[in-house]
Amino acid sequence: MRPDHEREYVEYVRARLPRLHRLAYLLCADSFAADDIVQTTLTALYVNWKRASGANNLDAYVHRIMVRRYIDERRRAWSKVLLNGHLPERAAPDGPGFEERDEMMAALRELPKGQRAVVVLRYFGDLSVEATAAALGCSVGTVKSQCARGLAALRVVLEAPSRVTTTKEAEGRA
Repeated sequence: MRPDHEREYVEYVRARLPRLHRLAYLLCADSFAADDIVQTTLTALYVNWKRASGANNLDAYVHRIMVRRYIDERRRAWSKVLLNGHLPERAAPDGPGFEERDEMMAALRELPKGQRAVVVLRYFGDLSVEATAAALGCSVGTVKSQCARGLAALRVVLEAPSRVTTTKEAEGRA
């Protein structure tokens, strides 16, 4: 790659890396898998930088690569293999909001891949309907319908009776 192209690539990645990692994490709910998805996305972007840099919407181009890499990872059989007999311990993050974030991540995991991708890009990635459609390579109508279905499914999961019962029990104890 020519030095000027490489400089453009590095500048682009440096400016967007935290956001890309956040989107990948929201797609797969695992920081290690998110690292892998971001790495494969950026590798594919590097290899195709000359063509990608000429795209009308480079962010949509990169989001599309990321969603495809995420779907590819989910299809691989080896990703379901647990190499150890036990899971490693993870430290709990400090601060408020852990329970809410955990509930949201669990609810996102229950969505089908397409709905999850649309909801994550629209509401966590702050993309417009048109930008989401461009990133996923689908129509605006598909984004709207998948988004509506995904939000409805999230509401059902987050407002499940077990959650309401637990809240009522907690209020009764106080």
